[in-house]
Amino acid sequence: MSHLVILMGSPRPGGNTARLVNAFVSGLDARHTVDILPAAQMNLHPCTGCNACFHSADNACVQQDDMAACYARMAKADILVVATPLYFYSVSAQLKILIDRLHNPIRANFRVKKLVLLAVAGNAEPSVFDPLIALYHTIRTYFHLEDGGILTVPGVRRADDISDHPALEQARALGASL
Repeated sequence: MSHLVILMGSPRPGGNTARLVNAFVSGLDARHTVDILPAAQMNLHPCTGCNACFHSADNACVQQDDMAACYARMAKADILVVATPLYFYSVSAQLKILIDRLHNPIRANFRVKKLVLLAVAGNAEPSVFDPLIALYHTIRTYFHLEDGGILTVPGVRRADDISDHPALEQARALGASL
């Protein structure tokens, strides 16, 4: 049994990112449990760089927001899935806040072994994902995580553009491959 935590970066419920995540989850078998952290619906504050978390016994952040619950939920994950719309060549601002808060040394207690990337973009040019893919590989390498797969979907701008897209089947297959 493995536990997946999906970092959902889309502020648009039911949009292309959410539909891609749903297809991915539908491909998983019963050996997996899933926890979705919807960054846009959470009370998360940007990291201030104060480094108090490095000096407290329990690595507690001085900010009182939903990040403590995120840490607890991510500590149980074997697989981490980053799901985001592409906003100016990177993750959404909402997701970036959550990712930046992983600066906390509490991450050393996580048992995550594998990283997956799911991303959509309105721009139809596949190379628009290159900076995001470079970031993915940098994070994966830095934390010694196995590559669980990358699925990028260009050219899906409106909330329903992905509805009949072949990427939904690719997402199911990626989920099934884990």
